[in-house]
Amino acid sequence: MDSNSINTTQRETMNYDVVIVGAGPAGLATAIHLKQLCALHERDWSICVLEKGASIGAHSFSGAVLDISSLNELLPNWEKRYPLTRTPVCSSDFLYLTKRRTIKFPHPPQMNHQGNFIISLGELCTFLAEEAERLHVEIYPNFAVSEILYDEKGVVKGVVTGTMGINGDGTLSDRYEPGIEMLASQTVLAEGCRGSLSQQAIQRFSLASHCDPQVYGLGIKELWEIDSKKTQPGKIIHSIGWPLSQKVYGGGFLYHTKPNQVAVGFVVGLDYQNPYLSPFEEFQRFKTHPAIRETLKNGQRIAYGARALTEGGIQSLPKLVFDGGVLVGDAAGFLNVPRIKGIHAAIQSGVLAAKAIDHALTNHLSEANSYTDLFQYSSLYDELWRARNIRPSFQRGLWPALIYSAIDTYCFKGQAPWTLHYRHADHQCLQLAAKSDPIKYPAPDNQLTFDRISSVYLANTAHQENQPIHLVLKNTEVPIKTNLVLYGAPEQRYCPAQVYEIFEKAGQQYLQINASNCVHCKACDIKDPTQNIVWTTPEGGSGPNYSSM
Repeated sequence: MDSNSINTTQRETMNYDVVIVGAGPAGLATAIHLKQLCALHERDWSICVLEKGASIGAHSFSGAVLDISSLNELLPNWEKRYPLTRTPVCSSDFLYLTKRRTIKFPHPPQMNHQGNFIISLGELCTFLAEEAERLHVEIYPNFAVSEILYDEKGVVKGVVTGTMGINGDGTLSDRYEPGIEMLASQTVLAEGCRGSLSQQAIQRFSLASHCDPQVYGLGIKELWEIDSKKTQPGKIIHSIGWPLSQKVYGGGFLYHTKPNQVAVGFVVGLDYQNPYLSPFEEFQRFKTHPAIRETLKNGQRIAYGARALTEGGIQSLPKLVFDGGVLVGDAAGFLNVPRIKGIHAAIQSGVLAAKAIDHALTNHLSEANSYTDLFQYSSLYDELWRARNIRPSFQRGLWPALIYSAIDTYCFKGQAPWTLHYRHADHQCLQLAAKSDPIKYPAPDNQLTFDRISSVYLANTAHQENQPIHLVLKNTEVPIKTNLVLYGAPEQRYCPAQVYEIFEKAGQQYLQINASNCVHCKACDIKDPTQNIVWTTPEGGSGPNYSSM
């Protein structure tokens, strides 16, 4: 359904020079630097930031270890102006786990965390939003955006707030709200990984026609309060190996944040093949390893969340510029996987985009083409280029990848005269259930390991029960006739929030969608083997509240 085909006489309109969709680090950095350029050149661009979360930072989710280089560039002396809660990294271990043993591996140089801080991404976004508002940027949380607006020439002219209320057959639901047209000369898509509008723009303007398929990971994280005698604030641990098989990319982390708190998490590459694999259950198993269990033992889990992340690197980056707007941050894919860092890249991409947008607005250009050139000559491009071959090497398995990565890093310094590529999108990687080995996961003990429902409760997720289901099926018969028959209904397992369940009634099986459980991780939109599930924007303010994550 194209919003431009709907009668727009009911809509109010608001006009800005720049509209930014998403109040994460990339979107807010774009807004801040645009206003800085305005002050420098005596201009006054009007800027609006729209955020679907109930508050700034509510949907911001990350590990999160921050490389402060980009933040220093954006806001020199920021530390003196805002007491951002941060824990300096004091030590770092890189571990290979078997089921019972722990082997310490040499630390890859890309994972150097010297001068980095463990932070809450939600708190960082709150700080950046305060800085943006101080510079007279208008920020509106609780504003969902579902559609891009185009002019008669096909140039993006803004966005529409509110949910479209689209039914499964593509018609408008009874609860369709006309929304507000936010018109702008430049529209910045800063929605994060697998953003709804970003996917629309990538498809409409063929932005990904020249690059590899994007690949993703699913990150799951918990915050725990533990005995202060067990914590070492600033210590971080990354692991590979168990509980994942040698064919599955991923690993765990444990960050000591406060005197009595740790963050524990796990990332699984969504290019895995076995449809019986459950990233959530793999994470629960990870916590039972002796290297992790002893830290969490007798502690209390206080928060939970999950989010997909873009892992493709520079060979999967789409074109960054389209007629009337740009992509920034994880909406494009600026994540350095070997470094396990993306916040600094998101901020830097926002700064580069701001420079290009300022130039386009000043010269009355519809395309901010200089963004592409600024990126190609930036330190961010060099960083991503040197890291480009590490993640795709894992397509051959863990040990071949580790050997190759060592050669690429130590012999070629990331400048090998070749580039490894991704052969398939994640949804194309699942094997048939008949050719796969079922995985039996242990029942949760409710002390160290838990089920999905109790976890969702800790994500503080909320959706109005009577709002249109935002998880739309293109064909309602596919979940049973195709996904269940061929793949064993993998949506029951890759979703970390128990949104999808298969039930039987009167001898007929059916898929139940518990949309109110959704934590907006986007795994279903990515991993569904038939691409029959479409994640659409729910009402503003819906979803998780990750302010502490």
